[in-house]
Amino acid sequence: MLARALLLCAALACPFLFAAANPCCSNPCQNRGVCMSAGFERYKCDCTRTGFYGENCTTPEFLTWIKRSLKPTPNTVHYILTHFKGVWTIVNKIPFLRNAIMKYVLTSRSHLIESPPTYNVHYGYKSWEAFSNLSYYTRALPPVANDCPTPMGVKGKKELPDSKDVVEKVLLRRKFIPDPQGTNMMFTFFAQHFTHQFFKTDHKRGPAFTKGLGHGVDLNHVYGETLDRQHKLRLFKDGKLKYQIIDGEMYPPTVAETQVSMIYPPHVPEHLRFAVGQELFGMVPGLMMYATIWLREHNRVCDVLRQEHPEWDDEQLFQTSRLILIGETIKIVIEDYVQHLSGYNFKLKFDPELLFSQQFQYQNRIASEFNTLYHWHPLLPDSFLINDQEYSYQQFLYNNSILLEHGLTGFVESFSRQIAGRVAGGRNVPPAVQKVAQASIDQSRQMKYQSFNEYRKRFLLRPYQSFEELTGEKDMAAELEALYGDIDAMELYPALLVEKPRPDAIFGETMVELGAPFSLKGLMGNPICSPEYWKPSTFGGEVGLEIINSASLQSLICNTVKGCPLTAFNVQDTPHPKSVTINASSSHSRLDDLNPTVLIKERSSEL
Repeated sequence: MLARALLLCAALACPFLFAAANPCCSNPCQNRGVCMSAGFERYKCDCTRTGFYGENCTTPEFLTWIKRSLKPTPNTVHYILTHFKGVWTIVNKIPFLRNAIMKYVLTSRSHLIESPPTYNVHYGYKSWEAFSNLSYYTRALPPVANDCPTPMGVKGKKELPDSKDVVEKVLLRRKFIPDPQGTNMMFTFFAQHFTHQFFKTDHKRGPAFTKGLGHGVDLNHVYGETLDRQHKLRLFKDGKLKYQIIDGEMYPPTVAETQVSMIYPPHVPEHLRFAVGQELFGMVPGLMMYATIWLREHNRVCDVLRQEHPEWDDEQLFQTSRLILIGETIKIVIEDYVQHLSGYNFKLKFDPELLFSQQFQYQNRIASEFNTLYHWHPLLPDSFLINDQEYSYQQFLYNNSILLEHGLTGFVESFSRQIAGRVAGGRNVPPAVQKVAQASIDQSRQMKYQSFNEYRKRFLLRPYQSFEELTGEKDMAAELEALYGDIDAMELYPALLVEKPRPDAIFGETMVELGAPFSLKGLMGNPICSPEYWKPSTFGGEVGLEIINSASLQSLICNTVKGCPLTAFNVQDTPHPKSVTINASSSHSRLDDLNPTVLIKERSSEL
């Protein structure tokens, strides 16, 4: 009877008898080796194509040993790229050197991301379900097994600390800490706006699931996730999206005009319920600012293409304009957004042809860890300053009247001057979003993430040996040790926010070394970057390709915002120059050409 009971309990994974039954709980396989159980007490490491061998994949092959011996640490590489400005100025001017370095940056980063995808929250082993079910976020590391003795495998306490205690003791802002790189609010809202096209968690099903039909840069936050939503937003004339003119400027149409579902509280008046691709973008005017900018850019590009191709119908104008805007987005993200975050003196370059000779898969799946690490709440200020007026969070939320009052010009000028907070270093999450940070920790636990050090090893970083080494100071280190007990039990998300920043940088080492591979693989894995797509005919000829190749944050603003205010992703204090060169692909949809006395409200029949 006892033997039968033990067998039954084993089948049910009884925690009190088989708490340590899974031999893979201790993560014995190193260097990306795959652990496979072999009975209840034994395991086997699959070291195939890791460059290592041995029982735990710890012995390097000869070529691996050579590469490891010669390869500098990530912090050394970062130091070289962020110093020696004179040398990099020369390198940036020599095309073959710049191309060779950029090619290495792209391949070395993107090769760290597995393609096709491997795991999800319910499958810690290869399965067709984990590969084919697009409703899941994929995973960089499998979840901690249910039969492990601690939440992090075998290390740490039996229970994780209360997430509220973690936030209050080491994450919550005492005093605003500005970003030493000078990151501004233009960056903050761009980050939030851009990522909402692929970070679309399905909270009804749980944090491991996405509502997104795509897993990359497809601009569904501009055009809508579904065909029905897209059709409601389209004008069905000249390829354009619906719009309205208010005080001579183009803004999104209203919910009443489009019947598009948006999330607005009951108190928001009908004329301020703007309708755009992403239902959440009415939440803050900073998001609606970018939604308006991309609406204007789409309609401008349609005018350019219509002049070039008077024979094209509405559908071809719309579809080609969307491809061009995807290209513009990727170029701006790499050459402005990532360039700013990196702090590199080396000038990053968007050039899909650099990868044409490589084995590169033009597909992407969003990983839940990428979604989690992108919760950069410390970027947010204590209040928002627009044209010298201060707005609290309560005043800012769901208040599109602020956007109309100050206009896009006032927003761009003001957000270009207002500094954002530093993300790394701890204790800089605004109290206004404290519950959001706490939810990030709780959701990470639901997804059973492995420890912070396991993620460091997965991305070829040396694991930290102590909390003090993680934080670079003693006070928070002591708090963390009391909370977690063991550095190998430290959770991913809070660790990313308390990690010591790189010198004069917004992030710590791990945020960059984990985030960059996900980012670059997602950008360069876009279909438009493939050899079959990356040619003039895809974009309506040389004129469309030139719109992409000349795109920048500044040109986007100049083509869509009155007065072409000076902007960047770092704080701008310089007076606006009177003469500014803008994208040569201008059109009659430029704001300066609009008749301020005409209110246009064009509709199309719904399909």
